[in-house]
Amino acid sequence: MTRLSVRPVARADYDQWLTLWDGYNEFYGRSGATALDPAITATTWARFFDEAEPVHALVAEQDGALVGLTHYLFHRSTTAIAPTCYLQDLFTSAAVRGRGVGRALIEAVYDRAQAAGAPRVYWQTHETNATAMRLYDQVAERSGFLVYGKRF
Repeated sequence: MTRLSVRPVARADYDQWLTLWDGYNEFYGRSGATALDPAITATTWARFFDEAEPVHALVAEQDGALVGLTHYLFHRSTTAIAPTCYLQDLFTSAAVRGRGVGRALIEAVYDRAQAAGAPRVYWQTHETNATAMRLYDQVAERSGFLVYGKRF
């Protein structure tokens, strides 16, 4: 196997990115009748290439194939002047899980956050995602906050 590389997503990555994106959404139960509207996927993809958007995407590549993705964004906060970085999505293909791909993607987001002057990166995961939490407990600290939401 060749060395893993993490880089910004490119327009030519769409088909491989979409396969990973679909896998991510399926993992969280967004498939079939509950699949995302294709307009959401199209808009998300377009945002990665719009310099006015705060949304960014990185991909992990190995042997010419994309094996992971992460999406992150910068936003303002009422408790800081510098932007905060929210790591919104993280997914690796099943074939490479446990091989450092997730860690490499998280560390790449850390690097971009530091370069942007963001003093903090945070994310959330489902309470049943024990596999991912084993990694997260190694690379970050749990905040203790619970997430509440309401859909309309």
